[in-house]
Amino acid sequence: MAILITGGAGYIGSHTCLELLNAGHEIVVIDNFSNSNPESLERVCKLTGKDFKTYFVDLLDKEMLEKVFLENEIEAVIHFAGLKAVGESVELPLLYYQNNITGTLNLLEVMKHFNVKKLVFSSSATVYGLTERFPISEDFPVGALNPYGRTKLMIEEILKDLYISDQEWGISILRYFNPIGAHKSGMIGEDPFGVPNNLMPYITQVAVGKLTQLNVFGNHYPTVDGTGVRDYIHVVDLAKGHLMALKKTCSTGKLESYNLGTGNGYSVLEVVSAFERASKRKIPFKIVEARKGDVAICFADPLKAKKELGWVAEKGIDEMCEDAWRWQSLNPNGYDVNKDLVSPYLKSSEDFFVGNK
Repeated sequence: MAILITGGAGYIGSHTCLELLNAGHEIVVIDNFSNSNPESLERVCKLTGKDFKTYFVDLLDKEMLEKVFLENEIEAVIHFAGLKAVGESVELPLLYYQNNITGTLNLLEVMKHFNVKKLVFSSSATVYGLTERFPISEDFPVGALNPYGRTKLMIEEILKDLYISDQEWGISILRYFNPIGAHKSGMIGEDPFGVPNNLMPYITQVAVGKLTQLNVFGNHYPTVDGTGVRDYIHVVDLAKGHLMALKKTCSTGKLESYNLGTGNGYSVLEVVSAFERASKRKIPFKIVEARKGDVAICFADPLKAKKELGWVAEKGIDEMCEDAWRWQSLNPNGYDVNKDLVSPYLKSSEDFFVGNK
């Protein structure tokens, strides 16, 4: 029996694949590589010494998705796949609703058809919207502020309705905060296409000279230095959270939501300082106009995950920065594989294999 990972070649997905393999699980990966790279999976194979099957499948292609379930004994699904850029979602809302929601509906329908009713869903702290109280716990009101966040929130509502209709399902909804860092080997990490949307890859690309300076959006907030405060979590801690949620989901028939965060907040400039210590490089930055909708402070209350999953984030901000810098310094151009050259090759085959399988 295998765990199906949708979007397994992505930043969080690839780290979760690695942790699953190291824990002795068999995995099957599907990805359309629209915002990821198959090289990440090749490196997961090298790091673990284990092979696994990977399919080039878009969740909008229901027929191909059914093929994956026909060819493999799937026990449970960890669902990462989806478009994820907040700014792009504002510009292209229909694309985000079509891809993220319709793709998930296809996945759930196929899972139901094959009687696979255990799911860990990759949600986001963006579902909470604007809030003035901290830390944020799972019972806070929800209200996403952009199409990306609303797709996550709508999927959460779909999953709740699904569970009400059929309580044979076991579903864990993971609302995670700001993943940064990389695997300690420096072999896999965050490799965004184009200009990064998130703070840490922007900082690391400034450090290696790909970008000239960091734009800091606003310094007027009621924080230690005026810049926004966020809860940054090491991607390996986050990946391990998925394993703990999977264990809980497969052993119980419940639907639960969990925050995955550290419970600590760091300002933008505190992260910059920590990265400068880790890299021994100066990060030039410029204060620019604050972005509309940004909140001053956002950090998690992770107590529920500790109590019910036995999960606690272990890595601090210094280790997050050290690992992010190791990844970027060893891979200044990311996975260094041209996306335009990779995709046509993949589209010529229904599936391919990582390793020797």
